[in-house]
Amino acid sequence: MNARGARIVVNGLLIAAAVFVLFPLLWMLSVSFMQPGEASAFPPPLLPAHATLANYRELFVRAGMGRYLFNSLLIATAITLLSLAFNLSAGYAFAKLHFAGRERLFQILLGALVVPAQVAMIPLFLLMKWLGLVNSYGGVIVPALASVFGIYLVRQYARSIPDELLEAARLDGAGEWTIFLRIVLPLLKPIVVTLAIFTFLASWNDFMWPLIVLSDQAWQTAPVALAGLSREHVQDNELMMAGSVVTILPVLVLFLILQRHYIQGLLLGSVKG
Repeated sequence: MNARGARIVVNGLLIAAAVFVLFPLLWMLSVSFMQPGEASAFPPPLLPAHATLANYRELFVRAGMGRYLFNSLLIATAITLLSLAFNLSAGYAFAKLHFAGRERLFQILLGALVVPAQVAMIPLFLLMKWLGLVNSYGGVIVPALASVFGIYLVRQYARSIPDELLEAARLDGAGEWTIFLRIVLPLLKPIVVTLAIFTFLASWNDFMWPLIVLSDQAWQTAPVALAGLSREHVQDNELMMAGSVVTILPVLVLFLILQRHYIQGLLLGSVKG
């Protein structure tokens, strides 16, 4: 097979894989515009016979999805911004600052990666209860303020920053915070974007912890509210698909906007340190 034939085969396989991956999402979008009960026909239609926005009106006017989306947006944004501050500071400290027990402490943190998150949920819930943060935004935000994975990612990337650059800044009289804010942070931009996307997506899609710590319906996030809505409208596939669309759309748009920086950060992070 010549080079042109190989390219045709490869591109054909890639297109087929893309269609296979995108088809469920496109069908979900199509069903969200169908009349009630239309998607339950056999075989299920690919396109709505008479497109309608009734499912979205039902979702926002009667089911109150707008409130749940606001909760998700507020929590995910707060977690992203605060965790970036903690992870970037800690990752830089482990990479470039010298203090007693640095390597041993970092090894202990890495060991925590092998502990399943579910194991810590009961003691974490009891801690949030003791702090009075159960059934509040704080109960979801505080446990996510820092992550071992985020610290590790920043540390590995920050190790590539030349020590001579930092020493020169110190000789010029710059303090550690000035060095971190004006020199280190601009150099960490690719990994900052990558970590921000990781954190926002994880926070937005998190289901288990908000379900545990938020008992009041008014505080619930979109994934939890959508699961509750599915129990009330178990046969209403069109309404559920509309709920899935509005839950997925914000993170999908965010990823598409920042995908170039996200991929760049992953590729750079794979060869750093």
